[in-house]
Amino acid sequence: MNKAELVAAVSERSGLPSAQVRSTLDTVIDVVSGVLASGEEVRLVGFGSFSVGFRPAGPARNPRTGEAVRRAAARTVRFRPGEGLRRVLN
Repeated sequence: MNKAELVAAVSERSGLPSAQVRSTLDTVIDVVSGVLASGEEVRLVGFGSFSVGFRPAGPARNPRTGEAVRRAAARTVRFRPGEGLRRVLN
């Protein structure tokens, strides 16, 4: 499901106009991104938690060519599903 499909599904279920759903979703994404950029965690009880992790520099391979390359250290996002989401999936 891509963003447009998500907006359409939420709009249909909630009865809200697509433009309002898109605007709200964009705002949620901006807020979550800002919180993560500041190093904090975002917890959505029943759904899951987003946190910032650290990936150290190290060796990697280009999957197309097989060439060895050096991967730079980077911050990354980690997601841990909540109990409610795990229950829905299993």
